Amino acid sequence: MKPIRTVAMLTFVSLLSHGQVHAGAPQVRTQAPGFYRIMLGRMEITALLDGTHPFPVHDVMTRNETMPGGDRKAVKLAESHPGRGDAVLAASDLAAPVEGSINAFLVNTGDRLILIDSGAGSLYGACCGHLLENLRASGYRPEQIDEIYLTHLHADHVGGIAPEGKPAFANATIRVNQKDLDYWLDAKNESEAPKFLKPMFEGDRASLKPYRESGRLKPFSEGQELSPGIRAIPTPGHTPGHTSYEVSSGGQTLLVWGDLVHVAPIQFPDPAVTVTYDSNPLSAELERTAAFARPARTSTWIAAAHIAFPGIGHIRSVDGRFEWLPANYTTVLKPTND
Repeated sequence: MKPIRTVAMLTFVSLLSHGQVHAGAPQVRTQAPGFYRIMLGRMEITALLDGTHPFPVHDVMTRNETMPGGDRKAVKLAESHPGRGDAVLAASDLAAPVEGSINAFLVNTGDRLILIDSGAGSLYGACCGHLLENLRASGYRPEQIDEIYLTHLHADHVGGIAPEGKPAFANATIRVNQKDLDYWLDAKNESEAPKFLKPMFEGDRASLKPYRESGRLKPFSEGQELSPGIRAIPTPGHTPGHTSYEVSSGGQTLLVWGDLVHVAPIQFPDPAVTVTYDSNPLSAELERTAAFARPARTSTWIAAAHIAFPGIGHIRSVDGRFEWLPANYTTVLKPTND
């Protein structure tokens, strides 16, 4: 046995000397930086990931149902259609709770940098608040941003402008629909709001405060062109002043949706599915249905806050049902339709 042990030892020493025995590499367990770009005419659109979080489908998703008297009312989806949500998710290889993306979108017009939504900042905990690091990774700095257009004043859209109450964008003006501002800054509305919505009011005040105090909060009325090629489109229902943004350049159009969709596999085939956070579920359904129909007839791009990152794609209609077509990955970033 001694010669065998000697040979084994010599072999091991030889392997060490040639670097063939080494410890396993530790797992990294992080993703690539969360940014993705497309060109829209001569404008550059950058999707920025703030983070992902578990979306409680069974607790939050409702559906507008016709009651015996003829009125329509939002009812928990799990109660009105038991098992439907799980079945639809399973068909997409998903299960509740669904890991949902929080996306924002940076528009470089060539003259100005405009950020649409800002993520959750510190309001959602460790899952999120990564917008600033992904903005920097994408090649831009917070102080370069000229304006921030908010789709609405829910925490995961406004929280990133002032994490921990400190302004993150030193030179940016905040633009938001006057109707949303009036609602979320009203003490009476806060006192009458459901318990689960009350933290939103406090978060809004804290996030907006430094910009209000410095004169950099500028609300707008509906339907305005806020910047050349960018127009505010009222899409109320999720909140009173919920706004989408139509971005146009070189004959191409991109609609930045905000919260018209929360769980794509469920809501594209059934726009009547709403969420408990909707201030007016019936209006939310109408706006969603209209928002699906137009792009399905055209080549309009969609940029959505809660469709899986980067949340950019198109819609098509097949036998009266809407489907989401995510953008094909591209490294070709040239001005289009000059």
